[in-house]
Amino acid sequence: MNLYILVIDDEPDVEMLFRQQFRRDLRAGRFTMEFTQSAAAALQCIENAADVSLILILSDINMPGMSGLELLPKAKALRPEVPVIMITAYGDAETKRKALDGGAEALFTKPIDFGMLRSEIDTRVERVA
Repeated sequence: MNLYILVIDDEPDVEMLFRQQFRRDLRAGRFTMEFTQSAAAALQCIENAADVSLILILSDINMPGMSGLELLPKAKALRPEVPVIMITAYGDAETKRKALDGGAEALFTKPIDFGMLRSEIDTRVERVA
């Protein structure tokens, strides 16, 4: 089974950082990661992944065009069973409330605690396995 994680962030260096942090998992085929730099592209990926085991969506909040908070209800409408974790450089209480009220599972602040993120991913992989 091919487990799939979608990462949405408008900063191009995010993909390299994630690929470096999860290189062993990716090389071993434990899961795959797809990266988009806009919410619109992410929605297209989610629609195209209807027959794939999408286990987690990680989305930045502050992006040009559609924000992560605007993306959240649309992503949940397409795939209500897939958990979404929001990522932001500004982890204030109001942003956290909006993300959680919108259906996000959690809100991580930048710089990302990759130990905590790995734990979240491991939980999702084990549930499907």
